[in-house]
Amino acid sequence: MQYKSPILASGSPFRRAILVAAGVVVEIVVPQIDESFHKADLERASPRPSPGSIALKLAELKALDVLERHPGRCVIGSDQVLAFDGEIFSKPQSIAAARQQLRRLRGRSHELLTAVVVAEDGKTLWTHMSRARLTMRDFSDAFLEDYLERQGDRVTATVGAYEIEGLGSQLFGSIEGDHFTIVGLPLLPLMDELRNRRFLKT
Repeated sequence: MQYKSPILASGSPFRRAILVAAGVVVEIVVPQIDESFHKADLERASPRPSPGSIALKLAELKALDVLERHPGRCVIGSDQVLAFDGEIFSKPQSIAAARQQLRRLRGRSHELLTAVVVAEDGKTLWTHMSRARLTMRDFSDAFLEDYLERQGDRVTATVGAYEIEGLGSQLFGSIEGDHFTIVGLPLLPLMDELRNRRFLKT
């Protein structure tokens, strides 16, 4: 029987909200890794890994970093990358960068690849990667400017410069894939694993 809740190795309010809404009790510990550095290093590797492999590696690095500081605990790590036209997008660093990114994405399709891992006893025990395909409608410049004004700095909080559960839904014409994958955590497979590990009732 498990006596301590798992740790979520994430500073993301979105991932925490998903788990809280589902009634999953976790402790939050923010990983102390330079995510941008590791992501850039992985992208420079030869042969270049797939976007899904990058997401899985970053999720694992987060989980193992927290596990090192909390030995004996079960740690959940997760990461998401946006793949578009052979390029991997990062979170825009400014509203201007978000504007440029959304202009590139509009009228086109992109993929969100979201990875989650569970680590314990110094190693990764379980991994899962899911993907969603999203197609933005060909919105006008006027709509884009209104969207950016209404969202403000929130557009810098996600890799796509949108929150699909809010105003960002207006950017899209069609979506294929799991809602939780898009928001940033493949919840159903993760809950199955937590049940297997007796953190949740079967």
